Amino acid sequence: MKERGVFRFHARGQSFKLGIKTLVMGILNVTPDSFSGDGVLKGYKKDCSFILSRARKIEADGADIIDVGGESTRPGAQMVSTDEECRRVVPVVRLLAGKLSIPISVDTYKPLVAEEALRAGASIVNVIQGTPVDEKILFSVKKYNAGIVLMHMRGVPQTMQRHARYKDFLKDVFSELKKSVEKCRQFGIKESNIVVDPGIGFAKTARHNLLILKNLDRFSALGVPILVGTSRKSFIGKVLQKDVSDRVLGSLATATAAVLGGAHIVRAHDVRETREVVSMSDAILNASLT
Repeated sequence: MKERGVFRFHARGQSFKLGIKTLVMGILNVTPDSFSGDGVLKGYKKDCSFILSRARKIEADGADIIDVGGESTRPGAQMVSTDEECRRVVPVVRLLAGKLSIPISVDTYKPLVAEEALRAGASIVNVIQGTPVDEKILFSVKKYNAGIVLMHMRGVPQTMQRHARYKDFLKDVFSELKKSVEKCRQFGIKESNIVVDPGIGFAKTARHNLLILKNLDRFSALGVPILVGTSRKSFIGKVLQKDVSDRVLGSLATATAAVLGGAHIVRAHDVRETREVVSMSDAILNASLT
């Protein structure tokens, strides 16, 4: 167990001190086909109060950030057009921006969705296709002084599992993330606005995902905070032989491993439970003899 680096993370005027307290990023899927079965698109179309109550519960359960996504990115998922993703995401961001006290992240890899969400009040762009990262997204992030999460992925959700072949797995993931971090710096995006995510479940086998968790501290050499998203993912089901509806305990075990391995932000569906396990993990990491 190694000490985490302490960082300041900035997103549109909001500032977090990372490394003492682990942040929880709560997931709000504005989709009809989320792999986890928690998409709220149908409810949103019927009644805005439905999605607002879901978002407020995520905040009340202990989320520090809410991550809004309008396209399922499970392996083989159907691609959504830019216009459709904007129709799903942007009104939700606009609705929540004036109602929540926590910052809003938009989970997308499409430049126009990122731009419109930032204009509507989002503070962070969670770029799942962060290796390589689209320069148009970097322009928007710099313009709004937003935060950016660079996630490692090869290909697109429809094809990514075909790219789960590496010469030297951990070294290759590190190198590809490093190139994107350097690209952000070249665009004038401050280090304090950048987070990396090794991309568990994206162009990775179950073994790859476990290796990332076991060796997470290697990514600290990138010099920016680390986000990890394992919640309800298929590798947990493979290890435990559990359906997606029964992966809470496995998700919490991986969240604990992530924090003790050096993660600064944990992305989760089950926010209340995750808040408790990461707070306990923080207490262990912060324990001192003096």
